[in-house]
Amino acid sequence: QVQLVESGGGLVQAGGSLRLSCAASGRAFRSYPMGWFRQAPGKEREFVAAISRSGASTFYVDSVKGRFTVSRDNAKNTVSLQMNSLKPEDTAVYYCAASSIISDVVVTTDTGYNYWGQGTQVTVSS
Repeated sequence: QVQLVESGGGLVQAGGSLRLSCAASGRAFRSYPMGWFRQAPGKEREFVAAISRSGASTFYVDSVKGRFTVSRDNAKNTVSLQMNSLKPEDTAVYYCAASSIISDVVVTTDTGYNYWGQGTQVTVSS
C-alpha cells in the first residue's frame, strides 16, 4: 500500500514557475513508476508526465515538453514536477500517482496507476 501527498500548488502569473512535490509512504517507493496527471474544471483527467522507477526514463505530454521536468529522489521517497513558463491553460488540480507495474518503464495511462494522491490546485493567471 502506498499513500501519496502532493504539495506546492498555488496561484502564479503566466510565465511564472511552481514546483510540485509528492511524498510517498512505504519502503517500496523505489519499485513504483510514478506519474503526474491534471484535471481542469469540466475536463477529463489528463496525463502530464511520467518517470520510471529508476528515474532513467521520463515522458511528457506534448503541451508541457520543454517547460515541465519530472524527477524523483528514491532515498527521500519523493517525486517532483518542476513547472516553468506556466500558461493559463495549465490551470488544474494536479495529482501524482504510483504504478504497481514491476518494470523500469514509464506509464502514461491512468489505468496503469494503482495509487493516487488527493491533488493540489495550480492556478495560472493571465
